[in-house]
Amino acid sequence: MRFRTKAVAGLATLALPLSALVALATPAAAATSATATFTKTQDWGSGFGGSWTVKNTGTTTLSNWTVEWDFPTGTKATSSWDATVTNNGNRWTAKNLGWNGTVEPGKSVTFGFNGSGSGSPSNCSLNGGSCDGGVVPGDEPPTAPGKPTTSGLTSTSVKLSWGPATDDKGIKNYDVLRDGAVVATVNPAASGDTSYTDTTLAAGTDYSYSIQARDTGNQTGPASAATAVRTPGDGGNGGGGQIKMGYFTQWGVYGRNYHVKNLDTSGTAAKITHINYAFGNVQNGRCTIGDSYADYDKAYTAEQSVDGVADTWDQPLRGNFNQLRKLKAKYPHIKILFSIGGWTWSGGFTQAAQNPAAFAQSCYDMVEDPRWADVFDGIDLDWEYPNACGLTCDNSGPDALKKIAAATRAKFGANNLVTAAITADASNGGKIDKADYAGASASFDWYNVMTYDFFGAWAAKGPTAPHSPLSTYNGIPQQGFTSADAIAKLKAQGVPDKKLLLGIGFYGRGWTGVTQDAPGGTATGPAQGTYEQGIEDYKVLKNSCPSTGTVAGTAYAKCGSNWWSYDTPATIKTKMAWAKGQKLGGAFFWSADGDTSNGELITALDAGLK
Repeated sequence: MRFRTKAVAGLATLALPLSALVALATPAAAATSATATFTKTQDWGSGFGGSWTVKNTGTTTLSNWTVEWDFPTGTKATSSWDATVTNNGNRWTAKNLGWNGTVEPGKSVTFGFNGSGSGSPSNCSLNGGSCDGGVVPGDEPPTAPGKPTTSGLTSTSVKLSWGPATDDKGIKNYDVLRDGAVVATVNPAASGDTSYTDTTLAAGTDYSYSIQARDTGNQTGPASAATAVRTPGDGGNGGGGQIKMGYFTQWGVYGRNYHVKNLDTSGTAAKITHINYAFGNVQNGRCTIGDSYADYDKAYTAEQSVDGVADTWDQPLRGNFNQLRKLKAKYPHIKILFSIGGWTWSGGFTQAAQNPAAFAQSCYDMVEDPRWADVFDGIDLDWEYPNACGLTCDNSGPDALKKIAAATRAKFGANNLVTAAITADASNGGKIDKADYAGASASFDWYNVMTYDFFGAWAAKGPTAPHSPLSTYNGIPQQGFTSADAIAKLKAQGVPDKKLLLGIGFYGRGWTGVTQDAPGGTATGPAQGTYEQGIEDYKVLKNSCPSTGTVAGTAYAKCGSNWWSYDTPATIKTKMAWAKGQKLGGAFFWSADGDTSNGELITALDAGLK
């Protein structure tokens, strides 16, 4: 849990047999054949939803697939998921992604898209084959290109060169894959060589490149061996590329009287690299504004404003969004993401999972609204929790997060950040086991692993325990409820270490009616907090209930009959050293308004990652 107050249409099926795919096996083996079927899943007059199913009807494994079709003028695909969909005029092409190209005999894969217009596909082909599932003799997929080499590396660009692939009918072009996603297509006949210069990189950042060839029949071969690249510089991060991200809560402008300007005056803005603005809502499976007044309507006085200039009654944008715009002008290195969902507003993700493309489109439309598109550099999905229970329970299936992630990445593109806040429940059969976090990570830039709120006064009788333990200890109430366990399980499942951020709570959780100083004592209920029972900001606790001990890398305090656990500058230093030793991508905190006015905790986090 994380503390905070946050405030399908009927199916019309049209089956069209679509295509035949063949990848000829070794001379002694039978050739592979396949079919594709188009289904119109929705129709709302001006547009429709569609899906393709590619089925391997042969006896050998299909390694890659490409479906092509014609749309009449006025009909087009507007968004897609589980495939890379492109067009050249009215001719449309869908290629498998890195994770769904392999189809065993008798198995099938499905991808989908939303479209505008009313036309239907025609002139289908699958890997250049016919539409009846027959074999196309002699059409083998291309070989893997040579492993790319690099030259001309700068903080924002690198040149890649590779040895050519071979194919029985010739190479049509090469796809350049960066971190598993296609970022460019190179036509060797047009360019005259097999090279590409990527100029969209960030300083102090790790990348992985591979190359995949496509033949004249639009078959793709295996990807080349990968080449790792790290751009020089720190990207304005001040820590060798380490991410230092903090949540800013929209509702903090009310009772907490915490505004964007406080990020500046506390020194926080100079020490962080990213801000997650919390939260946008998820309603009816779509992204919506959470609090329009705080977001873009509240008028700021000169004293409250980042740049000392008061809002006027008729300016087009006010509120937090305008203040964030001013903060970015003062600190150009900061990138800001619009965080969607959160504890209270995660229930809408269940419906969103039924149509990931429509959800992604709605989020894009909200984040890229022309009034504030320059403010945001991407989106953060805070679904608590996919295929598990949080405030509500979800049963969308283990692949739901992966599908939403792929659709969101496809819509936002490579030049926007797409991240997610995820569970840290590493218990046996716990929340990490409920969803395909490894598969979804291919579409995310990183995960904010919520390594806090493991224990709290929702267990009113105790036992008392640190809410953010770094490691296990004798007497821990639940095995697997530690930062180390969560990071280890995510790594073991295949999430890259650089895509994992360690979470730090800028607050404490506490009980009352406690007589035992050490962890493990009984209680009578939650301790009183300023805004909510059982919760208090660090800036209050450091004075009202100073630390009396440390367990599992987290401070605790017994004052009177109250018992609190929270992180201090000293424990954050320990946790940052651990994160660096684990080669994590950095750290993040919830939330900025819990720190002191001079930023004690963010200063410790920043120093610990240098």
